[in-house]
Amino acid sequence: MYSQTEILKDERLLTPDGSEGELVINIGPQHPATHGVLHLVITLEGETVKHVEPHLGYIHRSIEKMCESLSYRQFIYVTSRMDYLSAHINNHACAMTVEKGLQIAIPERAQYIRVIMDELTRIASHELWWGAMAMDLGAFTPFFYAFRERETINEIMEQTCGARLTMNYMVPGGVMADIHPTFQQKVKDFIKLFKSNIDEVDELVTGNIIFQSRMKGVGYLSCEDAISYGCTGPVGRGSGVHCDIRKIYPYEIYSQLQFDEIIETGGDCFSRYLVRVKEMKQSIRIIEQLIDNIPPGDYQAKTKAVLKLPKGEFYTRVETARGELGVYIVSEGGTTPYRIKFRSPGFSNLSALNHMVRGSKIGDLMATMGTLDLVIPDIDR
Repeated sequence: MYSQTEILKDERLLTPDGSEGELVINIGPQHPATHGVLHLVITLEGETVKHVEPHLGYIHRSIEKMCESLSYRQFIYVTSRMDYLSAHINNHACAMTVEKGLQIAIPERAQYIRVIMDELTRIASHELWWGAMAMDLGAFTPFFYAFRERETINEIMEQTCGARLTMNYMVPGGVMADIHPTFQQKVKDFIKLFKSNIDEVDELVTGNIIFQSRMKGVGYLSCEDAISYGCTGPVGRGSGVHCDIRKIYPYEIYSQLQFDEIIETGGDCFSRYLVRVKEMKQSIRIIEQLIDNIPPGDYQAKTKAVLKLPKGEFYTRVETARGELGVYIVSEGGTTPYRIKFRSPGFSNLSALNHMVRGSKIGDLMATMGTLDLVIPDIDR
């Protein structure tokens, strides 16, 4: 027979002196065959989070080393498999880096098409995040609503590029093929659909008192800490950090467009949520300025079949759906890169997780993780 104290030791993890001890639990990993595997080792005291330690590498594919064995045309498309929800934008960054090294002038038509595709990608990514975020907190219906608009974007992508997720559309000098004859009309139809349904986001989720209670004041990250951890994208802007690459270092035709950088100063989960919802509206605003004004001309600049970057170092950054993606290439003048390094937004954003959740309840961890919007292959690479 066990005494009452011994039973309590087993059930409540009491230490020998009778005080309550710490419990270490694992969240993840799921099966390595799944697309995003994150392993968190969490130290708890009761339901209070004392420490979170991410364990990475379950789907590490050594993408940077793979790219160093590929040509300057081939390596671009490996990056579609990193942040697969920003595949167009990843490819765009790589193509721009090659173009910077070769000093290629991009046709204006190609620039318009690239930016439209980037912003459609951003909306599709944020739509999926919105549905998944709500589902993480127990609301299942928004997941289906989110996929309604996202499916329309995927159909446009499929018609234009032949693929729905990893499009492989950007090439050094422009885009691989011209837009479909019905592309402009379908994009305008999507804009109309999006505007008619965007209020459902606020009706279903934003104004929900239960959702607000789970989000407000949770996962706080100050502006100073966001900068210290290198957080970018909606995570940084949710803490008041001015970090939109499209505004700070505008590329393509972003400098000619009218749109707002969405910044919230609350620093909590709700602020990061609001940034992404408002960013979708700004992406629509950008597309509206472009869709009826796509100039005629070439969709791709003339380039050599085999590309050789001059000897040197080249760096380009873009704004993906998750933040700043940097592409760094070291060339020795050959047909393949000597060294490639990707600065992915997810890695820096994840580094702040322990700071954000330490001292909170384990239930709040789900909300904080959701507002980081992590895509694990972007982190593992």
